[in-house]
Amino acid sequence: MENEYEIPAKTRIGHVHLKVADLQRSLDFYCGLLGFEITMMYGDGAAFISAGGYHHHIGLNTWFSKGSPQAEKNTVGLFHTAIVYPTIKDLAMIYNRLKTNRYPFTGFSDHGVSLAIYLDDPDGNGVELYWDRPKEEWPKKEDGSLEMFTKPLNLNDLLKEL
Repeated sequence: MENEYEIPAKTRIGHVHLKVADLQRSLDFYCGLLGFEITMMYGDGAAFISAGGYHHHIGLNTWFSKGSPQAEKNTVGLFHTAIVYPTIKDLAMIYNRLKTNRYPFTGFSDHGVSLAIYLDDPDGNGVELYWDRPKEEWPKKEDGSLEMFTKPLNLNDLLKEL
């Protein structure tokens, strides 16, 4: 590339659209368990879901994947969808809900900038549920650059937020 280009600072990821094997099973997870709302069904092969009335944060479809097995973990594809919760209490609430419903987790991390809970959706797609610490609390190196890390998340401290 001959000309440098920098994406505008206010650019954001609008939504993720996932291929799923069973639409109802995915709706049961994303809406029934995580609490998203259906904003629109597109026939019987797709649904659009959101938080807070946005047109959609997640699209789910079976157009090319109905009844398919999960993708292999060691292949190219989406690593995870990350869902940001507005407060640490909200993260504690969804952790407690998942724990109460005995939903399997794949990990828990304190990344310095955020606290994260990891799990897979019913199709094996990775899902990260996290809360960002305030920017002024993000860890920095001596040169002022960001210093992210992965340490164990203290789940007892998280539950104290309830």
